[in-house]
Amino acid sequence: MNGKIKERYSRQIVISEIGEEGQEKLGNSSVLVIGCGGLGSPAAIYLASSGIGRIGLVDDDIVSISNLQRQILHYEKDIGKSKVESASKSIKDINSKIIIDKYDERLTEINVHEIFSHYDFIIDATDNFKSKFLINDTCVNLGKPFVHAGVMGFKGQVMTYIPNAGPCYRCIFGNIPEDDLVKRPDMLGILGTVTGIIGSIEATEAIKYLLGIGDLLIGRLLTFDALKMSFREIKLPDKSEICTACR
Repeated sequence: MNGKIKERYSRQIVISEIGEEGQEKLGNSSVLVIGCGGLGSPAAIYLASSGIGRIGLVDDDIVSISNLQRQILHYEKDIGKSKVESASKSIKDINSKIIIDKYDERLTEINVHEIFSHYDFIIDATDNFKSKFLINDTCVNLGKPFVHAGVMGFKGQVMTYIPNAGPCYRCIFGNIPEDDLVKRPDMLGILGTVTGIIGSIEATEAIKYLLGIGDLLIGRLLTFDALKMSFREIKLPDKSEICTACR
């Protein structure tokens, strides 16, 4: 490890659970971030800052002025640009050495297997149930670890799936709910700082997994309430015998 790398990551390298060996692991690791919005922004920023060697970005949307309240990868000058392009530029400004793969497209059943196959860990930073279930089912099928998160208003939640080590997203939440039964984020709103907190937790789970340290949120749903400024951990049931993804 050369002197510049040691200096850049010195505050991580001195952590006993990381060290130079751990820092090299991060540099040789790859993470896919699906969604370059409220959750994906802090997740990608901290992954880049921590020295993850390769980051994939998936998003088919463009930057709008309403995004700037919480999507900290983007700026006023980026309005109208592709979110993937805007996010990539911001990440490169933070860490020019990182390899960035840009997928300016919607995640579908057609492209999901090919995209996921290139990464060690998947971050679900999406805001719709169809994508969340697709991410889950594909990760279960391919044996890929991923972290799920959701935010709404002042609240957020996070859980991590590791193959053969706990329940998946579908085990807990069943099937995709009908659209008319679910309030969308644009209807109920999101406090920007909540996405920052929850997205940062997602990045932390990815880093811990890649380093093989700590206790991941396997079989546990971590919820956050900003109004009460409290976290709550919910123990999840084991794998569901009727889960269509796990069986």
